[in-house]
Amino acid sequence: MDHQAWLDLTKEDPIDADLPIIDPHHHLWDYPTSRYLLGEVLADTDSGHHVVQTVFIECLSMYRADGPPEMRPVGETEFVNVIAEASLEGATQVAAGIVGFADLTLGEAVAPVLAAHIAAGGGRFRGIRHAASWHESDAINNAHTHPPKGLLLDARFRQGFTQLHKHDLSFDAWLYHPQLGELADLARAFPQTPLILDHVGTPLGIGPYAGKREAVFQEWRRGIDEVAACDNVAVKLGGLGMKVCGFGWHQGDKPPGSADLAAAMGPYLLYCIERFGVERCMFESNFPVDKPSCSYVVLWNAFKRLTEKFSAHERRALFHDTAAKVYGL
Repeated sequence: MDHQAWLDLTKEDPIDADLPIIDPHHHLWDYPTSRYLLGEVLADTDSGHHVVQTVFIECLSMYRADGPPEMRPVGETEFVNVIAEASLEGATQVAAGIVGFADLTLGEAVAPVLAAHIAAGGGRFRGIRHAASWHESDAINNAHTHPPKGLLLDARFRQGFTQLHKHDLSFDAWLYHPQLGELADLARAFPQTPLILDHVGTPLGIGPYAGKREAVFQEWRRGIDEVAACDNVAVKLGGLGMKVCGFGWHQGDKPPGSADLAAAMGPYLLYCIERFGVERCMFESNFPVDKPSCSYVVLWNAFKRLTEKFSAHERRALFHDTAAKVYGL
């Protein structure tokens, strides 16, 4: 059975279909075994929910084939900006914000790379993600950026990080839950730079963490408490469909429904909302990375189920306004 046929085994009508959504985290790529470009994005965003804008997050895609190595990631921004222009006539502005990659361990020499991204982004370039996800276990893949242990604490990395504020850029942080303290340290050191924690800090559930969900949850909560105390950090609510989180939905006979997703994700997402407040929280799809676990309609239904008792103002913040504010859309 192909994956779309498997996803179709669990079908739901969209809940609260008129609620405006900004999806602040998805990717675009064309790999030999996986294609997720404008047509695929729109097939998801047009599937029933009212998605008005999206934010593209770097994913090692469409780099320049030549030229200085540090400048090659600018090719991704150039590519995504073309897609953004092509989507302007539709119901969803895809990649209304663009977050790219620049190697911050270049130190101050990263400044020309940031300037090139901004120039290539057509007014859409908003920030940098230099993924820091690292773990010593061979069972857990480290990020595509091949980060060393302790990247966020590295002096050279922090020299590069100083350039973000100078260029009016934010920083998306992808890391694993044992690294949350390192992010808090970074946020305290650079209080003027907006940071966005991706995927609620990625609580791990495989390898040495398999079968230890409650212990991980308690450790994760302590890390979230420390990060949430930093006023310059916002958090993306999602990403728990990644295989590394260990819920195993991709292995089921059929995909989970939104009620099942809401029950499993709720403790993490609601705790973040409690600690950060709705003004610093935004729901995300993390598609297509989370797509092995569920469909787009079902995922956003789960988020809507979790917030059905929230006020209209709170829901607007979580689904639209916080992302608009954080990414200047």
